[in-house]
Amino acid sequence: MDCQNCKERKTADPVPYIVHESAMARNERTIKRLVIALIIAVALIFASNAAWIYVWQLYDYASEETVYTQDGEGVNIIGDRNTAGIYGTEYED
Repeated sequence: MDCQNCKERKTADPVPYIVHESAMARNERTIKRLVIALIIAVALIFASNAAWIYVWQLYDYASEETVYTQDGEGVNIIGDRNTAGIYGTEYED
């Protein structure tokens, strides 16, 4: 059934051009704000990590080496001057 002038067959009214343009302008502003927020967030993450690395490097790390010897007849006990020397172990400073 081909009805060229039927009233039942209506097409939806097209969206006016000005409405479409205003919606696109709003979307562009939103996307621009999101990109700026993303750039700021990434920059703040890098700044935060740089600050932590800087503070971490302020500490002075030192190590101390103690040499323990044993003649093979005692129990292998290693301590820091608290129990070293007991059961045949000796240490050198």
